Amino acid sequence: MQVLVLAAGYATRLYPLTLNQPKPLLEVAGRPMLEHVVEKIGTIAGIEEWLIVTNEKFSGHFERWSEIYQKKSPQFRCQVFNDGSTNDTDKLGAIGDIHFVVSKGVVKDGLIVIAGDNLFSDSLADFGRYCQEVKGPVLGVYDIGSLEEIKKYSSIEIDSQGRIESFEEKPTQPKSTLLGIALYYYPPEVVALLKTYIQEGNNPDQPGRFIQWLYPRVPVYTWKVPGLWYDIGSKETLEEADRIFKSR
Repeated sequence: MQVLVLAAGYATRLYPLTLNQPKPLLEVAGRPMLEHVVEKIGTIAGIEEWLIVTNEKFSGHFERWSEIYQKKSPQFRCQVFNDGSTNDTDKLGAIGDIHFVVSKGVVKDGLIVIAGDNLFSDSLADFGRYCQEVKGPVLGVYDIGSLEEIKKYSSIEIDSQGRIESFEEKPTQPKSTLLGIALYYYPPEVVALLKTYIQEGNNPDQPGRFIQWLYPRVPVYTWKVPGLWYDIGSKETLEEADRIFKSR
C-alpha cells in the first residue's frame, strides 16, 4: 500500500509563516507537522511507500526533508512530485494533484490519501485494518459536535453499516455534525475512476468533491477518527495544536 500526501497548497492564510516554508513543514511541538502525520499513518500495516505531491516553489523543501527524515527512519521510502504550479492562480487543485500523481503510473495498488496539514492525536492503525476489511473506498470522518461549526466543512450522513447516505459541502442547514476530513482510502478500481472524474470536467480542487461524486456510484464507507483532529488552516489552530501536542 502507498500513501499520497497532499502538499501543493500555498497556505496564504498563514502568511508570513508560509511565504518561504510549506505549511506541512511548519513546526508543531518542535517538529515539522508532516512528521506527526507520517508517524500516525505509519502505524498502518503494509505501507511500502510515501508519495508527496507539491509545487515548484516548495519541491526542494520536501526533497530535503525526506532525505533528513530517512536518516532517522531508514525504512521510510518516499518520492516527491512537483506539479509544476507556481502560485494559487495555476495550481491543479487537490483532486487534480492526485490525478497528476496517478497518471505517472507509480500507484501500484490501493492508495491512502491524506492532507499534509491534518494532525491526529491517536494512531490510525485501525483505519488501515478497516480499509482492508470493507474492501471499498473509505472516508475518514470526525464528529465536530456543533451544527453551527460544521457549516464551514462538509456534513456527512451515514447508514447503519457506516456507508455515506448524503454528503453536502458547507451546508446552510446541516442535519449531521459528522464531517468528512482529508483522509481517504481508494482501492484500485476507485483510483481508476479519478481519470473519469477529471475528464468530465468536475471540480479539481477540494478533495471531498471526488467523494461527493463517487458515493452515488459505488458504496463509500466511513471511519470515525478517534481522539483529537486538527485541520491547520490558521495561526490560531496552529498555535492550539502546538500547545496540545507539546502537552502530550
